[in-house]
Amino acid sequence: MGKLKNAFNSKTLRIGGYSIIAVVVVIAIAVAVNMLVAEIPLKYTQFDLTQNEIFTVSEQTREILSSMDKDVTVYWITPQGYEDVYVQKMLDVYRDLTDRLDVVKIDPILYPSFTSSYTTEKLYDNSLIFECGDRSMVVNSTEIFVYDLSNYYTTGEYSESFDGESRMTAAINYVISDDMPIVYTLTGHGESDLSVDMEDSVVNQNIEIQSLSLLTEGSVPDNCECLFILSPQSDITDSERDIIAEYLAGGGNMFLITDYVDENGLPNIESLMSSYGVELNDGIVIEGSQDYCLYGYVHYLMPSLSSHEITSPLLTGGYNVVLPISQGLTISDELRDGLTVTSLFETSDDAYSKVAGYNMTTYDKEDGDIDGPFSLGVAITDASDSAETNIVWIPSSMFLDADPNSYSSGANEDLFLNALSWMCEVEGGISIHAKSLDAEHLTIPGSAKSVLSFAVTIFIPLVMLGGGVATAIVRRRK
Repeated sequence: MGKLKNAFNSKTLRIGGYSIIAVVVVIAIAVAVNMLVAEIPLKYTQFDLTQNEIFTVSEQTREILSSMDKDVTVYWITPQGYEDVYVQKMLDVYRDLTDRLDVVKIDPILYPSFTSSYTTEKLYDNSLIFECGDRSMVVNSTEIFVYDLSNYYTTGEYSESFDGESRMTAAINYVISDDMPIVYTLTGHGESDLSVDMEDSVVNQNIEIQSLSLLTEGSVPDNCECLFILSPQSDITDSERDIIAEYLAGGGNMFLITDYVDENGLPNIESLMSSYGVELNDGIVIEGSQDYCLYGYVHYLMPSLSSHEITSPLLTGGYNVVLPISQGLTISDELRDGLTVTSLFETSDDAYSKVAGYNMTTYDKEDGDIDGPFSLGVAITDASDSAETNIVWIPSSMFLDADPNSYSSGANEDLFLNALSWMCEVEGGISIHAKSLDAEHLTIPGSAKSVLSFAVTIFIPLVMLGGGVATAIVRRRK
């Protein structure tokens, strides 16, 4: 018994007891620190080290999230264990910026019919459904991860972008909004349709799109915030012109995008716009200055931007728009009281309009061609009556195509959305671009490759070997 008592009183046991207590204290401190750190916002504990700052959200997103006054539920459609790390990280960033966002994971294997009450569309794993009250918006994972396959069949290469921020912010902005302005697109004259991507971008601005036939309706609906006319191939009738003129005189808004239409033109549309101080020049504009066209293509115009609420974000960001195959506009020197016409962008003084249009056989200036400079887009405000009317006219529909928009780094799309938002009085529209997920490859010239190969395979190993031998010799001599 005495030996057992002495064992408990031994110095070794006491030291061991102290060690155990120390270990317990250290573990307790570590747990407490981890719990404390977990409560610290992610922006102070995690840093976005991705190449394109994929998880660094824009000021636009921060403003929308900070001003949220409604609770939003996000249903994350993902099987257990297959959560995408990009979606997870972006949701964490959003929840860190607002306490109004609740994320609920829905396993489609366990709940296969859950999404049917929101959409008939097939939703792929890691899709999101945003809901606030009676409003909801579905963001398919195919919209979050965007693949560009335009070069795949020729080079075998493709690019991938992450559009999570744009889609998520737009969805939140949509479901918390009380109402949406409606844009009616005119039909019945061979008008073009917006691309699916461009139409999605309009919806992201919290703007609803509906079609309108004046031949059947007989008037512009009272809830029309803006009448949209996109590249009509035939002219409107006299009665349609009168209906549109009456709508505009009552404070309506119109976004007009036209193209060159053979020698007959669009006389009723032109006469309507002439009443607002803008004339359409015959032919197609050719740029005579290399500084005002894209890569030397004289019909792909890259005009100078003028200051206006529509163009100011582009000017601030240093962007250029690209307008392929455009006609020229001329603003009247004598405008009636209350009428303001602002040229959004202009050609150089060396530009001219080829009156032969699509039948031109040369880009060179010929007799009969019209001297520039020209306006390639105007913003009109008519405050002469009791109500204010806003009109935007751009005589080139190709600026909405994917390639010109890509050449302008998305500035063409921003211009289009800015113009719609200006006329619909939509504030805080979403203009966030997707971020590339493609890895940047390091390209090394052949001469540098030889030098680096010699350094890595021969020089550095020899230096290390020599250093080791020298160290061994010095130690043996001691």
